[in-house]
Amino acid sequence: MDEKDLIIALDKINGREYKEYNNILGTYNFTNYSVVLDRIQWDPWAPPSQLIIRAPLSKLGFPPFLIKTPSREIPFRDFIGRRFREAAGKFSKGMRGPGRGGNIEIDAGSQSILNRSSVVIKDDILEIRFKMGLPANGKQIDARGAKEMLCTDLKAIVQASILSDSIDKIKLKNHITAYEDAEAIRESLYKLNLIGFIANGSVLPRCAGDSDLPLQNAVPFKSPQELEVTITTPNSGEVTGMGIKHGVTLIVGGGFHGKSTLLDALTSGVYNHIPGDGREKVIVIEETVKIKSEDGRRVEKVNISPFIKNLPFGKDTNSFSTENASGSTSQAANIIEALELGARVLLIDEDTSATNFMIRDERMQELVAKENEPITPFVDRVRQLYTEHNVSTILVMGGSGDYFDSADQVIMMQNYSAIDKNKEAQEIIKKHHTRRKSESDGNFGAISRRCPLKNSLIPKKDKGKQQWPPSGGKTDFFGEIIIDMSYLEQIADPAQERAIKAILKYLSNDNTQ
Repeated sequence: MDEKDLIIALDKINGREYKEYNNILGTYNFTNYSVVLDRIQWDPWAPPSQLIIRAPLSKLGFPPFLIKTPSREIPFRDFIGRRFREAAGKFSKGMRGPGRGGNIEIDAGSQSILNRSSVVIKDDILEIRFKMGLPANGKQIDARGAKEMLCTDLKAIVQASILSDSIDKIKLKNHITAYEDAEAIRESLYKLNLIGFIANGSVLPRCAGDSDLPLQNAVPFKSPQELEVTITTPNSGEVTGMGIKHGVTLIVGGGFHGKSTLLDALTSGVYNHIPGDGREKVIVIEETVKIKSEDGRRVEKVNISPFIKNLPFGKDTNSFSTENASGSTSQAANIIEALELGARVLLIDEDTSATNFMIRDERMQELVAKENEPITPFVDRVRQLYTEHNVSTILVMGGSGDYFDSADQVIMMQNYSAIDKNKEAQEIIKKHHTRRKSESDGNFGAISRRCPLKNSLIPKKDKGKQQWPPSGGKTDFFGEIIIDMSYLEQIADPAQERAIKAILKYLSNDNTQ
């Protein structure tokens, strides 16, 4: 079928009940590309219809080297998705009738370049997967509006977004080279025994607490000379910046001087960023996890005994469960769960941690005897995590110098500038011996392994009805359980949230093993 067949099919159903849009399901060939109407919404207010654009790469004019390697193909697909979204905003006429009519949507991202399923390449065929709200007059089909969307607006969008001649080649090249250089830096970290790198000149602050855009006129990052390393990249040549070694790294300094800003930049360093973000060369190894206290979370059979044991009334912490975790038990569970999944670097900020989990000073130790305190504070485990399990920690700490004894590196942030304070910290250790006693009762111990039981994933509620809202968001129900991902700072895009929920839904399916 071709464009004429689509127009004829639309004319036949004009004015009919909305559900008869299903009569146009199928593939229609246009010049240089085809349109697949894959799923049609059943109502103007329902989730929009799903469409696919398919086009042979050989007809689009892009040279093969752009997709020669994953580190080129991923940013190429990301770039195409962003151009498609921009073109949709330019050529789409906007709302057409009630509900979602007139909307054209695609997952295309913001500051991070992700390996998305909205734009894929299979056997030299480029696929763009997007959503479209088919127009209606009330609850009847608006064939005229649909023809304009599918045969005029969409044609202009496609021509502006996937044809080589219509794309800014310099922007495309910069998009790809930024990603390729970031991947090269991450690969070099493993070879150089580093866990993180921040290039000189990087812009770390964001313009607002609820925005991921860079702050204008921010102080560019400059590495302390003592911590500088140089890494060779395929496109930018040699790049110099601060290298963070394995072990325990403290980020110290006064309030509002940039400690948390530095940690936030490293938190996002598991992803590669678009040109102009400021963090294009702020990179950490992929096994890096941000940890925080999560008061009130549910915990299911987690071995938190390295941090908490001998609870009142004999409650077992080798397989600890609770519907409402405290700050300390939630942080302990978050760490253990990260270790179970293979984390090699923990990022922790004292501002988002449980105080009694992080430290117990000598005065409190004297007042409350150890036999009456079930928590072994993190200060007494952080070194063991590294020596026994090769798990490094980068910790923002402005309130306790007792962590100096465990630190391999001490970096002070002052007016958003990084200063190496390792030598001074060692001198302070000699001058002021800590008077607190280690509360570690031996080794950290083995990391327990768990396997989720299929029958524990029950998306049912109220007489077997499935509870699975399609709207997305950071908080949703899975059956009778609330899934709240608002504490997971390393989720960079709503599409990732939807993917996590879709995986849970798939695993709960009776047909999966």
